[in-house]
Amino acid sequence: MAHTGTGFFDRKGNFFKTARDATVSDLAGLLGQIGEGESLAPGIAYMLLERRAEIERLFAEHDRMLEEEAAVKAAREEIENGKIAKLPSRPVG
Repeated sequence: MAHTGTGFFDRKGNFFKTARDATVSDLAGLLGQIGEGESLAPGIAYMLLERRAEIERLFAEHDRMLEEEAAVKAAREEIENGKIAKLPSRPVG
């Protein structure tokens, strides 16, 4: 007897029974061929999905570090462009 069901499709249109499997397929596709022979991408994609919260936290920390780096760079440029007065150098001794 026929019955209905739910399925999920990855970006290439491949059918999967679970959302997890479809997402792993998409992640593996983004990673491409990794390694010789059979690709390691599907296993890596699965691990990425499993550790998503940790990875997102790392990216958030990375973004904060980039903001700090940009602020330091901007401050250095202001000093170099003379927008902040430099103290005169004093001879040592």
